[in-house]
Amino acid sequence: MALIDLAQRRVLIVAGKGGVGKSTVSAALALTMAQRGRRVLCAEIIPSAEMPSQLATALGGPAPKEEPVQIAANIWGALLTPTIGHLRFLQDALPLKILADAALKSQGVRKFLSAAPGFSDMGVLYRLIDLMRQTQPSGRPLFDLCIVDAPATGHALALAQIPEFLARVIPSGPIHRLASSGVKVMSDPKTTAAVVVTLPETLPVTEALELEQGLARHGLPVSSIVVNRVPENPFTPDEERLLEARGLISRQLWGQREYLRILRSKAALQLLQERTTGRCILLPEVEGSGAVASANLAKRI
Repeated sequence: MALIDLAQRRVLIVAGKGGVGKSTVSAALALTMAQRGRRVLCAEIIPSAEMPSQLATALGGPAPKEEPVQIAANIWGALLTPTIGHLRFLQDALPLKILADAALKSQGVRKFLSAAPGFSDMGVLYRLIDLMRQTQPSGRPLFDLCIVDAPATGHALALAQIPEFLARVIPSGPIHRLASSGVKVMSDPKTTAAVVVTLPETLPVTEALELEQGLARHGLPVSSIVVNRVPENPFTPDEERLLEARGLISRQLWGQREYLRILRSKAALQLLQERTTGRCILLPEVEGSGAVASANLAKRI
C-alpha cells in the first residue's frame, strides 16, 4: 500500500511521538494530494493560536490561523484550537450568534470549557467537523481532504475516544448530537484513517505499535504505520553475512557507525512487521529541512 492510496478519505489523522517527522509527513502528503487536484486542508492541533506552528515550517508558507489560509495551490492551513471549536459549537447550539459570543466571553463558561474533562478535545473535534462540512457555492465540499497533524500520541488517543465518551455520558441534547456525529466521522474507515508515523528504531516502533492498538480500541481505523527516515542499505544479504563472519562489525572502521545504524533499522523494521496488524510504509531519508524536506519527501510518495 502506498500513501497515495489514502487519497479518497476525507480525514487523515497523522499521529506519533514527538520528533518522528509528523509535520513533514503531513506536509508531504498535502503536497502530493494537491498536485493531483484535491483541495487539501492541513490542520494542526494546538492549545492556542498564539503557539508557534510546526506545520507552517514544514509547508513553507504563511503561518496558519484559526480560519483557513491558503498556503499554496490547492493547499490551505488552519489551526484546530479548543476555543474556535467551542465558539462554533455554541453558535450552532444557541438560537442567536450574539448569545454564543456573549457566552464565550464569560469567564465562568471559558473556565468550564477548558477544565471539564474532554471538553477541550470536544472543541477540537467539533471544529474539524465544522470545517469538513463547509461547502463551495456549487455545493461541493470546500475541502476534499483534511490532513490533521496531531501534536502527540496522547492527543490522538483523546481525539479518538472523546466522541464515544461524550455520547455515553450525555444521553441527549446538542452535545450528544455532536458526539454522535463525531463517532460517525472518526469510526468510518471510508471517511477517516489514522497514519501512525515512527522512526526505524526500537523504542519509537514499540510506541507506534502501542498507539496503533490504542486507536483501534477506540474505533479509529489505522490505515498504515509510516516509518520515516529509513536509511538506505547498499549491502546484499551475502555481503552482510560476510561482514559478520569476518568480524568487521566490531572493528573501528570507516562507515561502521552508519552500518550499525542500518542493522538497528533492520531489527526495528522486523519487529514492526512481526507485530503490526496494519500495513507498513517505508519512507527514505531526504535532504534538507522544513519545506525543502517536505517537498523532497513528496517526490518519493
